[in-house]
Amino acid sequence: MVIDVVMPKMGESITEGTILEWYKKIGDKIEQDETLLEIGTDKVDSEIPSPSSGVITMIMAEPNDVVNVGEVIAKIETDSNPVNIEKISQPFKGDKPIEKPKKKPEEILREKDVKIKNEERSINISSLSSGPILSPAVTNLANQEGINFSELELIEGTGNLGRITKKDLEKYLSLGQRSIDRSSMLVPKKPTLSFESSSESKTNKIDNMRKRISDHMRYSLDTSAHVHIMNEVDMTSIVDFVRKEEASFRSQERFSLTITPFIIFSLARVLKEMPELNSSLDGDLIIQHPRVNMGIAISVDGGLMVPSIANCDEKNLLGICRDLNIIVQKTRAKAISPDDLKGSTFTLSNFGVFGATIGTPIINQPNVGILGAGVIKKQPVIIEKDGFDVIAIRQMMMLSLGFDHRLIDGAGGALFLSKTKNILENFNFENLF
Repeated sequence: MVIDVVMPKMGESITEGTILEWYKKIGDKIEQDETLLEIGTDKVDSEIPSPSSGVITMIMAEPNDVVNVGEVIAKIETDSNPVNIEKISQPFKGDKPIEKPKKKPEEILREKDVKIKNEERSINISSLSSGPILSPAVTNLANQEGINFSELELIEGTGNLGRITKKDLEKYLSLGQRSIDRSSMLVPKKPTLSFESSSESKTNKIDNMRKRISDHMRYSLDTSAHVHIMNEVDMTSIVDFVRKEEASFRSQERFSLTITPFIIFSLARVLKEMPELNSSLDGDLIIQHPRVNMGIAISVDGGLMVPSIANCDEKNLLGICRDLNIIVQKTRAKAISPDDLKGSTFTLSNFGVFGATIGTPIINQPNVGILGAGVIKKQPVIIEKDGFDVIAIRQMMMLSLGFDHRLIDGAGGALFLSKTKNILENFNFENLF
């Protein structure tokens, strides 16, 4: 029996995937649940297991091909008898080829006329190496309206990473501006880099994860008006509490108690007080999110992922600790799903775990704010005690808040950072667990 392998649905919002690598070739044997290929979406790369044991008889998509969810990408012969690959790949060499019903002469002429007209105005997507990303829906509508690729480049896309959506194209057509002479409009070309490389230089093609990170970061810088402000926070009381409770916490929960959940807990409280930082911008609309979903920047091999912990404003510290541990383990084990990587309303980047003191992180779209947490260091600090200034050794951490100046002004950003600092320095340790 022949089993169809289809492009799987990797999440509710995922409609297509990119073939990254086949781990098997035609004629190879494969066991059920053995890795068959790797696919990439706009959110995550995933290894896809074989649905059945057997022999690969057909591979119907090449690496870098974009395939819609549900389309057949390979076939597996599950019978134990030897498989004739050549016969399978040429199905019409049998004794009784399938005969199609003969068409009338007028039908043939009509089909030829339609084919010629479509060829004159169709867009050959496979020959394009750069330019706007086009979905099948956009391509079909463009072909119907006789819009060539050069004209499509003039349309500003509102989809993810600047993608042209069907609504963008329909809006463009409704404006009735197609009578303008497009030949006089120059499409800006991407600048080319000119540099010398030695014979020892290595050239590697950028992988799918790094490409997504690159596109997303560039898009964020082009979209948001980034502003960063910093402030020092005295983390001594939290550090002392973690050291005191670490052994009993690990004994009960089977994982370590860290500083990060305290930061997430504090941020969630401040974001409920200042919902403008828990918002998104959609053109002229401000979307204030009802729940605090904290995006957590996690370093993985070859890149970075930002999964989200949902409803942090409704959870106590223990709940946040557990959710953070689960999401980190899933991410590093490459078991994260596309749905885990969406829905964040604010982001935390704790680069202090790598020893960095301070940084200016890029806002994770469509958020309007991101907090960077630096390493905690012992420092001499002047504090007031009994009316006198004294020098004390304290555990200090630098926080840096990045925010979108289109929505948040400097005063609002400073107030947000001040409130976060106040909660961390005066943390209430009662009833945390």
